[in-house]
Amino acid sequence: MSAKTIHDRREAARKKWERLHSSARPVIYVGAGSCGRAAGATDVIATIRNHLKQKAIRAKLIEVGCIGPCYLEPLVDVQVPGGPRVSYPNVTPTQAVEILDSLLTRNTVPKFRPVGHFGEGDLDGVPKFFDQPMLAGQVRIVLRNCGMIDPQDVDHYLARDGYQALEKCLSTSAEETIEIVKQAGLRGRGGAGFPTWRKWLFCRETDSDQKYLICNADEGDPGAFMNRSLIEGDPHCVLEGMLIAAYAIGANKGFIYIRAEYPLAVERLTRAISQARQLGLLGDNILGTDFDFDVEIKAGAGAFVCGEETALIASIEGKRGMPRTRPPFPAVSGLWGKPTVINNVETLGTLPNIIRNGAEWYAQYGTETSKGTKTFSLVGKVRRTGLIEIPFGMTLREVIYDIGGGLMKEFKAVQTGGPSGGCLSKEFLNTPIDYERLAAAGSIMGSGGLIVLDEDTCIVDTAKYFLRFTQQESCGKCVPCRVGTNHLVRLLE
Repeated sequence: MSAKTIHDRREAARKKWERLHSSARPVIYVGAGSCGRAAGATDVIATIRNHLKQKAIRAKLIEVGCIGPCYLEPLVDVQVPGGPRVSYPNVTPTQAVEILDSLLTRNTVPKFRPVGHFGEGDLDGVPKFFDQPMLAGQVRIVLRNCGMIDPQDVDHYLARDGYQALEKCLSTSAEETIEIVKQAGLRGRGGAGFPTWRKWLFCRETDSDQKYLICNADEGDPGAFMNRSLIEGDPHCVLEGMLIAAYAIGANKGFIYIRAEYPLAVERLTRAISQARQLGLLGDNILGTDFDFDVEIKAGAGAFVCGEETALIASIEGKRGMPRTRPPFPAVSGLWGKPTVINNVETLGTLPNIIRNGAEWYAQYGTETSKGTKTFSLVGKVRRTGLIEIPFGMTLREVIYDIGGGLMKEFKAVQTGGPSGGCLSKEFLNTPIDYERLAAAGSIMGSGGLIVLDEDTCIVDTAKYFLRFTQQESCGKCVPCRVGTNHLVRLLE
């Protein structure tokens, strides 16, 4: 498919999107990510479909990904013609019928109280939330489509400027793409925070007849679900990010390494890849250029160690997932000995926004050393649990109390950075969240898990839980880890 053809398809998708939101038909959104389904969204969706059919109500039902406030699932949002999108929380099938009858049949106010409404902002399509307390303080860039579009409909992604960033890249040089990412200050979101552009440059400058790109979706930290939710809610943004990265480094083959424990994410990725191939966005001569790239999904068995780059590579090669010493680094000698770049899901999902809007636009968010935004899974003893995206520099206190709504009991600590991270007590609540300042406080950023602990939480049990996790998940290759974690667990016991 040529650039003109995809441009025409995008314009048609935009008109279709505008008709959807300006027609006389009500639009019903149901959060159908893993969190929503676990809370009962599947039954709610089936009930809504049957009710609309029985009452002959002309309304559009859209199954979206995780909207964010997982504690409110199942979430049902209703947008009547000319009105805002209104969110109803913890909806049961019976309540769904009552809400729809009130709004769409009787034209009355439902007896169930909504939790807020939201609409489109004017900041390059980034959603702006008005009075939903958990969403109001966020800046959603990588999550801009999550909860807004049907992740299974590629036209929804195209209507929201999908694959426009890829077109922009293909009209310039790979070096210019790398420079934009450099100026944006994007750092790897997998935990280490290594500058993305630098890793790309190492790979691009290495001579080889074959280069690979790997998307690391092996999210294994306890309490973390950011990557899974992004894939479930907006799989095409990850694919577009992979295409941009592959073009920059000169790769023509990509792998998405994702744990098999994420069946819904795998299902939606598989569908998105098929749609991208049909549109000529994967394969040979993409958009009429000489750029070739295709993607394959590799389902992992859920070994925590395979989140480490070299162990992940070994697993894709069909070997046991065991890390190796570096150098050589994967960007020089990785998959099957060829130059390989491994980027996290969130890193790749952020790229289309940077390329489309520019480095300066992205760098306006965050701190001097940590640019942009970061997604987190906010869980534990906080009142409002769920998926959030905030600009770097926001304090732990603001996240826990303003976005999370505080705790029912006295705050004790917040665990950040997964099993390799640490617990930060009350005196660290005013710590701005970025790579350097979390490290200085004695923890790490990690992939983005925030587990809030209250006064009833035993900190010894918490430490033992995470140490036992690392003990059980250790590959056993190195003595300090193999013997040390076992000894530390025994000490705590």
